[in-house]
Amino acid sequence: MSESGRITEHRAERILAYMFIGAVGVSILCFLAVMFGTLAGAGANDGFSQGVWPAVLTLPLFGLPIAFLLLIALLIVNGVRRARESRAGSS
Repeated sequence: MSESGRITEHRAERILAYMFIGAVGVSILCFLAVMFGTLAGAGANDGFSQGVWPAVLTLPLFGLPIAFLLLIALLIVNGVRRARESRAGSS
C-alpha cells in the first residue's frame, strides 16, 4: 500500500477524533455557562428563555449524544483499519 493511502485512512480517524473532542468540549462549556448563568441570576424571571440562552440550554442535549455516536464511529473505523493492517501483515 502506498504511503498516501495510509495518510487518508488516518485522516478519517483524526477528523472523527477532533469532531468528538469538539462536540464534548462545546457541550461542557454550555453546561458550565448554564451553571454560572444560574449563579449570576439569569434564571430568575424566565431569563433563560431570552437571547442566546435557549441554544445554550439545548446544545448539550444534542451535542453529547452526537459525541457518543462519533466515538462509536471512531472505534469502528479504528477497528477496521487495524484488522486490515493485521491481514496485510500476516499475508
